[in-house]
Amino acid sequence: MIFFAICISAQWEFYRLVRMQDYLPLRFFGVFIGGLLFILTFFIERGDLDGKYLFLIFPLASIIFIFKLYKKKDQNPFVNIALYYLGITYVALPFSLINVIVFDGGDYAYEILLGLMLIIWSSDTGAYFAGTAFGKTKLFERISPKKSWEGSIGGTLFAVGFAYLAMIHFGQLSLFEWLTVAVIVVVAGTYGDLVESHFKRTMSIKDSGNIIPGHGGFLDRFDSLILTVPFIVIFLKLL
Repeated sequence: MIFFAICISAQWEFYRLVRMQDYLPLRFFGVFIGGLLFILTFFIERGDLDGKYLFLIFPLASIIFIFKLYKKKDQNPFVNIALYYLGITYVALPFSLINVIVFDGGDYAYEILLGLMLIIWSSDTGAYFAGTAFGKTKLFERISPKKSWEGSIGGTLFAVGFAYLAMIHFGQLSLFEWLTVAVIVVVAGTYGDLVESHFKRTMSIKDSGNIIPGHGGFLDRFDSLILTVPFIVIFLKLL
C-alpha cells in the first residue's frame, strides 16, 4: 500500500499549500474522501467489491456543502469547496486509478506500473541532461524558464528506449502499446510538470514540501505521474 500512503501524503500536502494562502478547503475531510476513493478502487479492481460501491463517494463528498453552511467565519465558501474537490480530482483520483493499471482480472501485475515509472524517470532524466547540454529553445518560458524543446526531445528518446526495454523484460504489453505509453508519458508528463510549476508560482513557493531531502515534496516528485495515469488508463482499458 505504498501508493496509498503517497496518495494521502500528496493530498495533505496540496491542502497545506492552499491553506498557506488563507483558503479553508477542509483538508481532513478531503483526505478522508481521497483515501476512501483509493481503498474502494483497490478492492473493486481486486474483485473483492462490486463496482457499485464506488457511488458512495459522490454523496459522501457532497457533505462538504452542509459543512460550509455552518462555517460562519468562511468568507469564500465556494472557492474553498472548489479547492476541496480539486484536491480529490487532481491528486487522489490519479493515484486511485493506479489500481486499475496494476490489476488485470483481479490478479496483481506490477510490471506495467513499474515499466511506467521507469519510463517517467527515464524521460525526466533524458530531458534534464539534454536540456543542460543542448537546451536553447524555451518550451514554456512563462511557467518554467529552464525547460527547452531540446530537453523534451532528449526525454522522448530516453522514454522510447526504456519502453523498448520494458517490452523485452516485462512483456504484458506489445511494443506498440509500450511505445504509446512512452508518448503519453512525454506529452502528459510534461504538462503535468508545467501544471505543478504553475501551481507553485501561484502559491509563491519553490518546492511543494521538504519531506524528500533534496527533491522537494510529494507533488514535486509525482507531478508527471498525476497527469499521466488517467491517460494511460484510457489507453489500456478503453482504446
